[in-house]
Amino acid sequence: MKERFDTFRFLKRNPVIYITGLVSLFTDLSSQMIVPLLPLFLVSVLHSHVGNVGLIEGFAASIASVLKLFSGWISDRIGSRKWLMVAGYGISNIVKPFFAVSSSWGQVFVLRFVERVGKGVRGAPRDALIADATTSAERGKAFGFHRAMDTFGGALGPLLTFIILLIHRGGYRTVFWLSAIPGIIAIVVILAFLKEPHKAKLEKSSTSLPKISFRGLDARLVRFTLIATLFAIGNSSDAFLILKAQTVGIAVTLIPLMYFVFNMTYSLASVPIGSLSDRIGRRSVLIGGYIIFGLIYLGFGFAHQEIWIWVLFIIYGLYYAATEGVQKAHIGDLARQGERGTSIGTFNALTGLAALPASVIPGYLWQAFGAAVAFGYSAVIALSAAILLIVLRA
Repeated sequence: MKERFDTFRFLKRNPVIYITGLVSLFTDLSSQMIVPLLPLFLVSVLHSHVGNVGLIEGFAASIASVLKLFSGWISDRIGSRKWLMVAGYGISNIVKPFFAVSSSWGQVFVLRFVERVGKGVRGAPRDALIADATTSAERGKAFGFHRAMDTFGGALGPLLTFIILLIHRGGYRTVFWLSAIPGIIAIVVILAFLKEPHKAKLEKSSTSLPKISFRGLDARLVRFTLIATLFAIGNSSDAFLILKAQTVGIAVTLIPLMYFVFNMTYSLASVPIGSLSDRIGRRSVLIGGYIIFGLIYLGFGFAHQEIWIWVLFIIYGLYYAATEGVQKAHIGDLARQGERGTSIGTFNALTGLAALPASVIPGYLWQAFGAAVAFGYSAVIALSAAILLIVLRA
């Protein structure tokens, strides 16, 4: 009870946190109506290969992360985060319904690419805004709350998809059209309610264009970024988990429900684990998250019964809760005021570039050697990154 009361007081002092959380809730609700269906739509309806699924997701993730480098730098330069967030959320939410009229994997590729461009534009400015609005002692809780809101929307999205598919079996395109509604609500909320903190104008960085560089950065930040990039090389798209669930025999209508359970675990665990990182340190929590990921992917590689897929998806939510917000809080701790957008953008650019091989390689390993080899590849890299995080004390 005390924890909940403290969280309420914290949010009252920092309205930026719950407004950005609300925007992310509606945006992720819209996105996650689509995400559990997209790989199934590609393979079952458009008859695309698994390798193409990895190619689409890898390119999409990479472009989003590289753009975060530029959007973060721009937000530092102009001393404002909001309007880049408006542009990013606007692009993502406007393009999603057009999946409903796609008729080839190439069209899906283009739409997914543009949708992730929006994510790249908004991500670093939003994370920098959250970091600017909080102190180090509360930053883990702030990012944990944001991830909880984002993921609660991510849980509601698949639940709505499950209901729609019960009513209209095979209604992939219906789901894509209806995803426009929460997307529009997100745009209205950010335009009407988000107010940036009234602070002195952010310190301006160099006038040169941003580049991936470690010059002047804390050595701990550099080590952590390199280790996180290695981990990202093994962190393949969740689309492969969805395809694995289908190959084991889970009905298409149940896959969004399974995704709902995963996202609920993620949402409920984000604030407690974020707060835990404030108390015991980000590094310890991240090591645990990397290890959980490695063991889960080993499990997916060898699972042949539906019950184990459900169990692994639930535990997978704990991995996300232990890494997504905590990594951002850790970068926010190490980056200097006025340079957080650039620092977060650099981190995201490197880990995002790794997302391309992370999805392309397992896709083609799956086609050539089977699912066990593809998941084993990801598990080995993740556990190696955990060991490096322990040994190098990043």
